[in-house]
Amino acid sequence: MVRVALRALADCLAAERERWILWAPVGIGTGVAGYFALPVEPPGWTGAAAVLVLLSAMLLVRRRAVAPLVCLALLTVGLGFTAAQIRTASVTAPALVREVGPVPVTGRVIAIDRLEKGGRVLLGDLSIPRVEEQATPRRIRLRLRDAAQLPMPGERVRIVAVVGPPGVPVAPGAYDFARAAFFAGIGGVGYAVGPVQQVEPVPAGAWADLMAGTERMRLTMAMRIDGAVGGAEGGVIAALMTGQQTAIPEQVMEDFRGSGLAHLLSISGLHVGLVAGLVFFAVRALLALVEALALNWPIKKIAAVVAMAASFCYMLVVGSPVPTERSVLMTGLALAAILMDRNPFSMRLIAFAATVVIVKEPESLLGASFQMSFGAVAALIAAYEVISPYWTRMRRETGPVGRAALHLAGIALTSVIASLATTPFSMFHFQQVQYYGVLANMIAVPVTSFWVMPLCLVVYLAMPFGTEQLPLTAMGWGVTVIIETARVTAGLPGASQLVAAMPGFALPVMVCGGLWLALWRQWWRLLGIPPMAAGLLTLMLDDRPDIMVDGAGKLMAVRDASGALALSSRTAGRFAAEVWLRRDGAQEADTWPREGIGAGGMLSCDRAGCLYRSKGHTVALAKARQALAEDCAVVDIVISADPAPRGCAAGLVIDLWRLRRHGAHAIRLSPGSVRVDTVAADRGLRPWTSTVEAPRKGGDR
Repeated sequence: MVRVALRALADCLAAERERWILWAPVGIGTGVAGYFALPVEPPGWTGAAAVLVLLSAMLLVRRRAVAPLVCLALLTVGLGFTAAQIRTASVTAPALVREVGPVPVTGRVIAIDRLEKGGRVLLGDLSIPRVEEQATPRRIRLRLRDAAQLPMPGERVRIVAVVGPPGVPVAPGAYDFARAAFFAGIGGVGYAVGPVQQVEPVPAGAWADLMAGTERMRLTMAMRIDGAVGGAEGGVIAALMTGQQTAIPEQVMEDFRGSGLAHLLSISGLHVGLVAGLVFFAVRALLALVEALALNWPIKKIAAVVAMAASFCYMLVVGSPVPTERSVLMTGLALAAILMDRNPFSMRLIAFAATVVIVKEPESLLGASFQMSFGAVAALIAAYEVISPYWTRMRRETGPVGRAALHLAGIALTSVIASLATTPFSMFHFQQVQYYGVLANMIAVPVTSFWVMPLCLVVYLAMPFGTEQLPLTAMGWGVTVIIETARVTAGLPGASQLVAAMPGFALPVMVCGGLWLALWRQWWRLLGIPPMAAGLLTLMLDDRPDIMVDGAGKLMAVRDASGALALSSRTAGRFAAEVWLRRDGAQEADTWPREGIGAGGMLSCDRAGCLYRSKGHTVALAKARQALAEDCAVVDIVISADPAPRGCAAGLVIDLWRLRRHGAHAIRLSPGSVRVDTVAADRGLRPWTSTVEAPRKGGDR
């Protein structure tokens, strides 16, 4: 029986020979994921040594049947691991380890972000008092309260500010801001407490002038859009034309997230594809009007070159964010396929683009943007590989009304496929599921495609002449429709739902199943469905922590009798509380009583602190340091923002010193045992961490 099954799988593998190449980026991505999953930084030679060993092995077994294929698969993993090591070494730079300030920070303005209130500035070429030159970060990001004080890109400025290290996760498994900042070259974040003073004007020099000029152009465009349209519509238009989402009101952003339209605000495949497509068809149509050109020149290929240049310019204008770079790469490859008379929509194209992106920026593999964009595109291509023959036949056999209906059905089907493909990533990263995304996209995507983005190109052409008012106003009408669609959809009963954070292994399991389903063509592709279902079923595992403590001990939470979290404060650690609740699948929480009984009878509090009793354990949550000595003698666990007395007899002590070393704690209770997860253990000892000690992850007492 086993032999028969293995033989059948071997036959399927042989029949899919032309699809083997599609697994190259999967192997590279596996190597990258393996690198980031390590608890400690490996020696710098590890990846290169593995690649050399595998290359040698391939030469030794080249005459065998299966061994070379196995070595090649392992080689892609080694290449991914090596690429991640090289990338980490290339971006490693000093980062602040403690907060300093207020101090006069001097630096060159690299980029500006306009916010709903105030602004944000990215500085380089820094000088920070009380920080030695060799310990000075390459870049820092500061928030300014007054938008009127925003400097111009390229200027050297001095700002009195408080600056500290980038934030660490507020819970084990939560988003790691410090890691993202590390790969962005940002070694400090803070806020201004004084006015912005110009030290030097924009420097001379071709490259510096080009970069500063591009940023000034983006800032000027955002200001002119705000002056012509303003409000939420102006913020959305600025996001589409300059790549800056920061001026969009938070409520509007929540509506876009809740309605499944947030992808319209991130400059990615849809926008770049629309720009390239609009330019391609416009140029081709104009060239076709000239008979001599249409008969003697390859106008289709000329239009492809112009569209490629337009998409590249669009990327520069919106600030070259990573999703846009990926989209421009994929669009450029599709247009290059047109130049070579090849099919521009193929899985090989996606595989090549994914390989380039992963090798160039391995850390992007961990981000929701990469996962959702490539997941959606791969799912769409895989689905249309199956249905395109039937779809083409239906279009050929139907009339104009039927083709129009098929077009609308295509939009709906595309939205359904993309939504299904991106939902696991949304659940894992954002703990959210949108149920009416198809409905919202049926309205918003056509408006974006046929109204907003064409006018966006018109505004680009009109701005140099100062005649953008009319097209901007008309563009604003379309944006209003999109905003209202998002607001109404997000307000529908049950439009979106928060779910508890999934275990760390759930997403890799689902991704493996999804890749198996999408990349193969034979019947065995269906074997990818069970892993996907298994990953989703992890939502039924109730492994939520019973106690949460932030890194300073100022905010704590316990699970009450109903299974919900109860917070120690409504004011302390608001951001941490928001993240905890979201990862718990909740929006609101009760708070502990100052004195008396809370958490459904599981918590008793007085002025000195609280006692929490659950699953056979008694936990002291101390408010006053004087109560620690008594607590240590009578409870199983002591948690305090103050140092615990020496010789504390409690089985587990989480005090000031432990919190400083290990960061936020998540404690899971069960009869007879306690499991403790910490941010330090979750992050390990890596170049982007500042932990002193990294104990065994998930260790039991």
